[in-house]
Amino acid sequence: MAIDDKTRTELEAAAFRRLVGHLRERTDVQNIDLMNLAGFCRNCLSNWLKEEADAKGVAISKDESREAVYGMPYETWKEKFQGTATKEQVAAMKKAGPGH
Repeated sequence: MAIDDKTRTELEAAAFRRLVGHLRERTDVQNIDLMNLAGFCRNCLSNWLKEEADAKGVAISKDESREAVYGMPYETWKEKFQGTATKEQVAAMKKAGPGH
């Protein structure tokens, strides 16, 4: 199947928006769970968004990129939804190594 660049970009952007929407709805899924299972989390997505903006010369702050992913200020999300990591979760994250 041949897809032109514009259509590919539109499809990828739509998939990204769906992923972000899904993560916003699934506040029960903690970032540490995502990191341990998939090797990335909401913060990774926000960092990738900022890195891409920086590469294109688009001014976006870390706080703005996080709000774009979380749907609210990061500190608000943490207060409302972030739980305390268990010893097992922290150990699994350390075992996975750097990159989180």
